[in-house]
Amino acid sequence: MTTTASDIKKVAKEENVRFLRLMFTDILGTIKNVEVPISQLDKVLENKLMFDGSSIEGFVRIEESDMYLYPDLDTWMIFPWESEHGKVARLICDIYNPDGTPFSGDPRGALKRALSHMEEMGFQAFNLGPEPEFFLFKLDEAGEITTKLNDQGGYFDFAPTDLGENCRRDIVLELEKLGFEVEASHHEVAPGQHEIDFKYANAIDACDNIQTFKLVVKTIARKHGLHATFMPKPLFGINGSGMHCNMSLFKDENNAFFDEKDSMQLSQTAYHFLSGLLQHARAFTAICNPTVNSYKRLVPGYEAPVYVAWSGRNRSPLIRVPESRGLSTRLELRSVDPSANPYLALATLLEAGLDGIKQKVQPPKAVNQNIYTMTEEKRHELEIYDLPSTLHNAIKELRKDTVIKNALGEHIYKAFIEAKRIEWAAFRQTVSEWEREQYLELY
Repeated sequence: MTTTASDIKKVAKEENVRFLRLMFTDILGTIKNVEVPISQLDKVLENKLMFDGSSIEGFVRIEESDMYLYPDLDTWMIFPWESEHGKVARLICDIYNPDGTPFSGDPRGALKRALSHMEEMGFQAFNLGPEPEFFLFKLDEAGEITTKLNDQGGYFDFAPTDLGENCRRDIVLELEKLGFEVEASHHEVAPGQHEIDFKYANAIDACDNIQTFKLVVKTIARKHGLHATFMPKPLFGINGSGMHCNMSLFKDENNAFFDEKDSMQLSQTAYHFLSGLLQHARAFTAICNPTVNSYKRLVPGYEAPVYVAWSGRNRSPLIRVPESRGLSTRLELRSVDPSANPYLALATLLEAGLDGIKQKVQPPKAVNQNIYTMTEEKRHELEIYDLPSTLHNAIKELRKDTVIKNALGEHIYKAFIEAKRIEWAAFRQTVSEWEREQYLELY
C-alpha cells in the first residue's frame, strides 16, 4: 500500500511526532541522517530539503556540495522508543542533484538502476532474504566497548547459557513494532554471536530493512549495557559474522528460478543466474566483503566459504540451493558479510546474475563433497577457484570486471576504489601485536 504525504501529516499529528530523521547511506554503507523538527515536514515532503554532500564519504567535492533529499514516503516509520522531547519518525531518502536529476553517487540509486535493467530484461522483482549475524560485547562502567563477550553460548543455546537472550528478545519485539516479520532468532555458533532472520522482500525494501535492523540492534543492545557489532571477524579463533543472501527473480508473479521438470527443479534462468554469480564472484567480493577485516572471516575452518563453487546441500561452497521449491526457490550466497553496503552488494549481485542470463552461461557441475578436504589439483580439475584472500586482491579483481564496475557506476566505483586504497595502505603500514610476538625477540 502506497503512503501519501497526507497520510504522513495525519499520523505525525496524531502520534505527536516532534522530529524527523531523514536517513540515507554513504558509499561505505554507513547510515547517515539529517534530523529536522516536525515544523519542516512540508519542506521535506516537497523535496526541498538540502544538505551538504561534501561532508559525506565519497559523495561530492566542496565546490559542488549542495544536494537534495527526496524521501521515499513508503519508508515512513515512527521509532518505538520514546524521546523525552516527543516521538521521532524516519524517512529513507534518495539523493538528488540541484538540477533535479538522481545523484550518480547514491548507493540506493545504483540498486534502482540495476532493477531497471532487470525490468528491461522482462523480470518484475528481485527478492532478498538476508541472514545478518552480529556479536554482543559488554560495555565497561564508563560505557566504553570491551572485548568481553556477553556469554559463552553456542548454536541454538538458550538461557542461562545464552545471556543475550533477553537483549535478542527485546530486539525482536522492537522489530515487530516496526513491521518486521521475524522468522527466526537464535544464538549462533560462536560465543556472543547472534542471528535474527526476517522475511524476504523486494531488493530495495530488503536493503532498507537491513539498515533499519542495524540501527535497532545497536540501539537496544546499548539499553542492555552491550555493544552490538556487525564487524565480520571481531575475535581470533571463533566464527565470524556473515550475512547470507537468499535471492530469487520473479516474472509474472511466478518464481523464475523454479522448474518442476528439471532434476533439481531449477529453471534455465536459475542456472544462468547462478553461472553469472560464479563468473563474477571474485570481483563482487570487493563489494560484498569490503573491509580488511572481512578476509579474516573468509578462511578455512570457520564455516565461511573460501571457494567459488555451488551445491544443492553441501555448505562448504560459495552458493547453496536450499531445499524449498515453488515460490520459495532461491539461491543462497554465503560469502557476504554485514559490513557490506547492502544497496551496492545487491546491485552487483543482480547485475552479475543478469549477465549470466544474457550470456546463457551454464554452471560447472554441483560439488557435493567437502571442498576443504580436496587437494589443490582436485579443485582445479573441478573448476573450483579461490575467492580473493585479501582486500587488495579483491580490488584487483574488481578493476578487471566491467560488469561489476558498471553496476556501481563510474562515480561510486572511483570513490570506492580510492577509499579502499587508503584503507589498505593504512593496514599495510600498521605493525600488529602478532608481528611483535613473532619477531621482536627472534630477530
